[in-house]
Amino acid sequence: MAHIIVVGNEKGGAGKSTVSMHLATALARLGHKVGALDLDLRQRSFGRYVENRRIFCRQQGLELPTPDYRELPEIDRADLPAGLNPTDARINRVMETLQSEKDFVLIDCPGSHTRASRVAHSMADTLVTPLNDSFIDFDLLARRDGQTGQITGPSIYSEMVWSARQLRAQAGLKPIDWIVLRNRMGTQHMHNKRKVGEALEDLSRRIGFRVAPGFSERVIFRELFPNGLTLLDLRDTGAENLTMSNIAARQEVRELLQALNLPGVVPRL
Repeated sequence: MAHIIVVGNEKGGAGKSTVSMHLATALARLGHKVGALDLDLRQRSFGRYVENRRIFCRQQGLELPTPDYRELPEIDRADLPAGLNPTDARINRVMETLQSEKDFVLIDCPGSHTRASRVAHSMADTLVTPLNDSFIDFDLLARRDGQTGQITGPSIYSEMVWSARQLRAQAGLKPIDWIVLRNRMGTQHMHNKRKVGEALEDLSRRIGFRVAPGFSERVIFRELFPNGLTLLDLRDTGAENLTMSNIAARQEVRELLQALNLPGVVPRL
C-alpha cells in the first residue's frame, strides 16, 4: 500500500501547492512511483502546476520526472449505496487505484474546512502543514493569549487533526506523523522569529507535531509555476548558472525530505 502524504492548512498563502509540487517531484526524481490529488476543486493550484509541467515538457521535448496526477472521478449519485457520501465515494474510488499502484500518494487539501479535507486527513500517514512564520498563522494551530503568551485552547484545525488521529486509532492504523513547516521565513525581525519558534516548540509537545524548516520567501518559486517547474529541474532545462539563492533553495528541498523521514527515501538530490 502506498504511503499517503497529506499537505493541509486551512489558511491560504502558506505555500501548500509549492510544497506539494516540490515534494511530489522530488520523490519522482528519486525513482518512486508517485500519485497526486488536488482536493481544492475550486482553485486547483496544485493540479494546474502539474498541468503546466506536462505542457512545458511537451513543448520543449523534455521528459522530466512527474507525479501521476489524477482528477476525482464523477459519480452518479443514483449508483451510490444508501448512506454513502458522494465526496467520500469519489475520493475512495481514485485512492483504491493509486494505493495499489504507487509508492507514495500526495494529496493537496483546500485552504478551508471541507469534508474532502477531513477525509484526506484521516488517510494521512504523514501530514505536512506549511505555516507562515508569524503569530497570525500560529492561530491556525492554537489560540494564544496576546498578553501572557499562554495557549488558551486548540484551533478548529488542530481539533480536526485530533479527530483524524482518533479515527485511525479506531481502525487500527498507525498514528499520523504530523510535521509543521516554518515556511516563507524572512531574514528580518529576528526577535519575532525567535518568539514564534519558541511558541511552536512548546505547542508541539502539547498536541504532538514535529517542527521542521520549510522554504524561504524567494521570487524563484513564483517564477517556476507557469512552466510547472521545480528547483530540482533547473539544470535539466538549460539553467547552467544557478544563483546562490537557487542553490540554497535546492538545499531546503533536501532538508525537507530529510526532516520528513519517509519510508524507503534516501534524499540524494
